[in-house]
Amino acid sequence: MKYDGFLARVRERGEYNDQDEAADVTNAVLEVLAQRISPGEVKDLASQLPGPLGQVLDHATPQQARGFGIEEFYRRVAERTHARPRTAQWDASAVLTTVADAVTGGELNQIISQLPSSYAVLFGKVDLAD
Repeated sequence: MKYDGFLARVRERGEYNDQDEAADVTNAVLEVLAQRISPGEVKDLASQLPGPLGQVLDHATPQQARGFGIEEFYRRVAERTHARPRTAQWDASAVLTTVADAVTGGELNQIISQLPSSYAVLFGKVDLAD
């Protein structure tokens, strides 16, 4: 998937005003995701996303993954986008379902395996824990 196509899909799913807003939200969500999964997995994900998104992930990669739950994920996204956590949930879903479409099934499974089951719904997968 090309960068413009990725952002167009995020824009449609998130009902954003323009590509710039979709890009800002996408960057925020990917920055937080990069903190939550292992650096090796961030690198693998970056290799499967369009160039500018891979660069966002590369710059956001910490020395090691940090463990935090879904509510903290939303809070961190909201902090970056200057939105409420409920809006951040919408934003995260718009971006991460697009990530799920853009990467291989194996890569998606590797990402999801590093996250609590509550995150699966953000990628368009059923949360079996509920």
